[in-house]
Amino acid sequence: MSSYDSNPFAEPTSDNPFNDPSVTQVTNSNTEAVDQYNPFPAHPTDGLATHTTPAAPSPYQPAVLQPSTEPSPQATAAAAQANLLRQQEELERKASELDRREQELQARGSTGKENNWPPLPKSFPIKPCFYQDFSEDIPPEYQRVCKMMYYLWMFNCVTLFLNLLACLAAFINDSKLGVDFGLSILWLILFAPCSFLCWYRPIYKAFKTDSSFSFFFFFFVFFCQVVVFIIQSVGIPNWGNSGWITAFTNLNNKSVGAIMIIVAILFTICAVLSVILLKMVHKMYRRTGASFHKAQQEFSQGVFTSKTFQSAAAGAASSAAQGTFQGNN
Repeated sequence: MSSYDSNPFAEPTSDNPFNDPSVTQVTNSNTEAVDQYNPFPAHPTDGLATHTTPAAPSPYQPAVLQPSTEPSPQATAAAAQANLLRQQEELERKASELDRREQELQARGSTGKENNWPPLPKSFPIKPCFYQDFSEDIPPEYQRVCKMMYYLWMFNCVTLFLNLLACLAAFINDSKLGVDFGLSILWLILFAPCSFLCWYRPIYKAFKTDSSFSFFFFFFVFFCQVVVFIIQSVGIPNWGNSGWITAFTNLNNKSVGAIMIIVAILFTICAVLSVILLKMVHKMYRRTGASFHKAQQEFSQGVFTSKTFQSAAAGAASSAAQGTFQGNN
């Protein structure tokens, strides 16, 4: 009978698919949207995500490259100026140090530097005539050669003294050899101080002051000294030298001949050492930058600045002026 009570003009329920009870139940349910569902709940019993947990910050920070900045021209100029000022201060400091040392040396010279050569006792009436200190005056690279020149001079003096004794022994053995004995005394008195003044002191001054004139003066005199050493080692008779010739001519007396042979050996050693040292000094001279032109300049400056030369020139000029004035009168 229910079919008779229904509206015959209404749509049949079977024709509307949305009137299906299963569909209607789903659409009318109060279930939350799917996008709010958390499939990984904080607790196993929690079905829905109530809130999201923020991720923990990473302990490692990303590397950040600092932008490279080129120095500006003003900064470069300021750095260059600061460098120049520093170099100028260093040069001024060195110049002041050199001036101070020069003033100290001049002060010592004005007050009188105490001479220490020859080393004589203070009670001796004759005082030292020269000042000599290798460590203070001579640069380290020249000290060895300069000392060897000094030792050569002392060795030459000892040889000349032994030559005098050998000629004395020969004179005692043969009275005809008195000329050799007399000349041996002369050579000792003459060559010992002259060799010190004429070639040792010039080379000492040349190494001390790098003087070209002193170098040239040394080369000229020392070359003559080498020739003298060779002549002395040869031993020409009646020349006052106990060389090889005079030693062999006096072998009739074995003691006298032995003494003369020893002196001849010493003269030969002097000649050989002098040649070696001459080459060594010449090699060092070539490294110093000295030249003949510098030697001429030093000689001219030394002559024209000399008070003796100036007084002599002034005297000559005044004499010439007086002669001219008298001639005009």
